[in-house]
Amino acid sequence: MTYDIIVVGAGVVGLAHAYAAAQRGLRVLVIERDAACAGASVRNFGFVTVTGQRAGAHWQRAMRSRELWAAIAPQAGIEVLHSGLWLAARRPAAHAVLEAFMQTEMAPGCELLTPQAAAARHPALRTAGLQSVLYSPHELRVESRTAIPRLARWLAEAHGVDFRFGEAVLEVAPPRVRTVRAAYAAERVVVCTNADPGSLYAPEWAAHGLRQCQLQMLRVRPQAGFELKGSVMGDLSLVRYEGYSALEPARALRERLQNEEQESLAHGIHLIVVQSADGSLVVGDSHHYGMPGGPAPAPFAQERVDALILRHLCEALQLTEASVVERWVGTYPVSPAEPCIVQAPDDATRLVAVTSGSGASTALGLAEEVLSTW
Repeated sequence: MTYDIIVVGAGVVGLAHAYAAAQRGLRVLVIERDAACAGASVRNFGFVTVTGQRAGAHWQRAMRSRELWAAIAPQAGIEVLHSGLWLAARRPAAHAVLEAFMQTEMAPGCELLTPQAAAARHPALRTAGLQSVLYSPHELRVESRTAIPRLARWLAEAHGVDFRFGEAVLEVAPPRVRTVRAAYAAERVVVCTNADPGSLYAPEWAAHGLRQCQLQMLRVRPQAGFELKGSVMGDLSLVRYEGYSALEPARALRERLQNEEQESLAHGIHLIVVQSADGSLVVGDSHHYGMPGGPAPAPFAQERVDALILRHLCEALQLTEASVVERWVGTYPVSPAEPCIVQAPDDATRLVAVTSGSGASTALGLAEEVLSTW
């Protein structure tokens, strides 16, 4: 069978392109080397993050992706577990960053709350000693481990997208794509393999100076009845997310954090907490980087890093119990310059990667852009 478009990779970026193509009435084939999606797309928070993304096109991409997630989720049987973001500012310098953020074009819909107001609306927050809390209504949280396979199944059942799992692609030479099992024909091909340095188009990706980032994450069991009203972040997030860190007051916050949280900064830690349907908390994360063009750091989690993440968790929330029930690592590519990269090695091929750890947050919007300009 000849397809209009073949998508290589069934992670969130690949599925986003399959959806965008199917919406245009195209015949779509998705080829995935693993038996199921097992990479970065299922090892993250399932956190569709809008507030804090890089200002401009990337933030707009996140807003569009959030809109699409909200429309797709009920159709695909994907539960939105909670919505909204609560970013707690503990230091005066962090409060200054939030004040500056509220003056940007990204602030509409957001609120800067007093600790007392935040405590009344979200009792799970530990508000003693806080300066303020930014509330954003834009964020969504899905369970990525189930959301990604459900999205794939829905694309197959409702949109006629064909899938070939457990089939590594050996060569892309449109109109032919050759795998370990067969050859397929398509007018166009989108390669969404997470810029794997040992995979397809490695030289093209190497030219961008990409590094592989490895993160540590935890699943934590809180006390019975504990409930988050939305995702939670803290001061360290303000010097990592570019929508905040690019603001002038972030410089003073970083200087203070370098004095007070030097070890956490060295491990690239910033707190994100979301809640699953079973009440457990997904908590993270850290960031350790490989060499440009090379593999990720050694795939071994450090107990000290987990301990630091757990300390930040307990400082942020009203927890009387926090038992770790699961640990894992994730990997994604990072660009020194761009939050996403789209390359065109020829007229019929596009190479697409989200290079900022924001695939769940921006891929649906990015895929629309790629298809609309091709």
